[in-house]
Amino acid sequence: MVDNHNQSFFGQSTGMFIQSSSKNEPFFFLQFIKKKGDGSWEKPSLREGKRVKFGLEEIIMILHVLKKKTNSWSTVHIFKDEKTPISVKWEGDQKIWINVGDYPKMLSIPQVEIMKLLLDHILQEKIEFATIRDFDRENKEIIIPKTQKSPEIKRKTEKPKIEIVEEISSKDDLTEVKGMIRGETEKAVLLKLDNGAENWFPKSTIKSQYSPEQENSQKFLIDTWIIEKNKIAI
Repeated sequence: MVDNHNQSFFGQSTGMFIQSSSKNEPFFFLQFIKKKGDGSWEKPSLREGKRVKFGLEEIIMILHVLKKKTNSWSTVHIFKDEKTPISVKWEGDQKIWINVGDYPKMLSIPQVEIMKLLLDHILQEKIEFATIRDFDRENKEIIIPKTQKSPEIKRKTEKPKIEIVEEISSKDDLTEVKGMIRGETEKAVLLKLDNGAENWFPKSTIKSQYSPEQENSQKFLIDTWIIEKNKIAI
């Protein structure tokens, strides 16, 4: 098992990222960006886009919809008095909509299957690693820090309000590159850019879907840091 995951799902106008930075944390993030009127994409590094945090119970509810155990699920996240409506809903049998505020994202059947497998894997990791408390194996008892009181069971009849702290990360700063594939290995793609230069890009830095066919000019969304590091002229 790896410690982090970052998978992108791009369409013509909206991109969505599944982000889990550690298997020891009982949550993951969905990051959304839109294409602007000038054709460029929103940049999280400029505090653009939308990022929401989901806990273990919410992961399970999303999976219930993905696996068609229920047709839809919705909730509301509250952050600093700002309410963000969230819904996951099937439209027919061939596509599903994930709506977070004013960021709607449609997933096709292949994308649904990838998301379902990834969330199953992430949930399994977090159940195993993010729910562990300190344990005294010799005395076979839970270790409670001296600064904390013993846990108490409280019964509540009211439904707790979900309050999610949303964060913006700069690691998904993307640059749109246009070119054609001239070669490919297991871990990298050789692109011939519009300016005639050829450069290798690690597949892990390409955040958009692309066709593997060569001699076909297409657009790629690539991590900006790899372009800057290699001083690639776009």
